[in-house]
Amino acid sequence: MQNKTKIAVGFLAASAAFFTTLEKYEGFSAKPYKDSGGVVTQGIGSLNKPDGTKIKMTDPLITRKTAQEWAKAHVSKDEIVFRKSLDGVKLSQVEYDVYLDFMYNFGQGNWRSSSMLRNLKTSKYKQACDSLLKYKYVAKRDCSIRKNNCYGVWTRQLERHQKCMRAQ
Repeated sequence: MQNKTKIAVGFLAASAAFFTTLEKYEGFSAKPYKDSGGVVTQGIGSLNKPDGTKIKMTDPLITRKTAQEWAKAHVSKDEIVFRKSLDGVKLSQVEYDVYLDFMYNFGQGNWRSSSMLRNLKTSKYKQACDSLLKYKYVAKRDCSIRKNNCYGVWTRQLERHQKCMRAQ
């Protein structure tokens, strides 16, 4: 049974389950590659190194440990923005992890302008969960259509939505 207790966001942090799910969906790549949106990526979905420099296709291989360190550095920066955006909002740990994962995947700009955030600020938790399903596009391709070669983006959204709904 999941804990559905909602507490102030300032008291929460990314859980071990968050990082397990992150690596499950992002995967690990020692070498740089282009993701489904054509963005150069390395490690566990990292677009930038911890110092802020963009990953380049010519960058050297990295270890899984380095990739995990990069992901943790990225998440710690995202969490500062994430918590500030949710000042006064209460979430369960599951919800916190779900929305932080969304931010990691879709970026801070998409989070800040999202209907999820607007709904959370007005305590519309179910509507916030449902808003996850609006984000199914990558590079103008509808990822809910399997042949568009980005179906993993959609299945990740479906899993986020299911987790979120179970936390209500």
